[in-house]
Amino acid sequence: MLGPSRFSLPLMAAAAALGLSGCNYKGVPDPVVSSRDAEWMALVPKADMDLQYERYEVADPTGEAPGTIVVDTPSRFLYFVLPNRKAIRYGVAVGDEAFGWTGEALIQRKAEWPRWTPPAEMLKRWPHLLPRAGGMEGGPDNPLGARALYLYQDGKDTLYRIHGTNEPETIGRTASSGCIRMRNIDAIDLYERTALGAKVVVR
Repeated sequence: MLGPSRFSLPLMAAAAALGLSGCNYKGVPDPVVSSRDAEWMALVPKADMDLQYERYEVADPTGEAPGTIVVDTPSRFLYFVLPNRKAIRYGVAVGDEAFGWTGEALIQRKAEWPRWTPPAEMLKRWPHLLPRAGGMEGGPDNPLGARALYLYQDGKDTLYRIHGTNEPETIGRTASSGCIRMRNIDAIDLYERTALGAKVVVR
C-alpha cells in the first residue's frame, strides 16, 4: 500500500482542504481535445469534486519506472510515473471491497469513446442491464466515458479497465464494479500519455 500523500498547496488553508503536506506539486493543464470530445463531454452531467482529486504533478511516491501507472486504491489516487522522480496524480473511483481488484497487468488495448458490453457476471448482479447485453456504442451515455485502457495479464483480458465515466460525482469513492473510473478529461490526459505495453500496478 502506498503511504499517505505528502504534498500541499502554497496557501495553508488550501493545503488543509486538500489534506496534503509539503510543497512539491503543481497543477497540470487540460489536454487539447477534439471537437467530438468537447461536444460529448459537454453532455455528461457536471459534478463538484474535492480539490485533492484534481490533476497534479507531484513527487513520485511509487518507486516505479517512468511510464508505469500505479493505482493507490485506499487513497483513490492514480499515478502516472514521469522521469526525474515526478508523477501525475489523478483522482479516481475504485471498486468496492466486494469487487475490488489488485495486482499487476499491462495495457494491451486503448480505445476512444469505447463500446461497452457488460460482463455476464454483471448481468447476473444487475438484471436491469440485460437490454445492454448486446453492447452499447460509445458516447456521453456510455459508462466507459471518453477513453478506456484495457488491462491484460499473460495475454488475457482481465475485463478490468481504466476508463472515463458519465458519473463524475463518484470520483474519490468506492463506487465501481472493480474498474478504475476517471473524469473524462483525466482519462483523455492519461490515454495520451500511456503507451501500449505500459505496466499497471493496482495496490
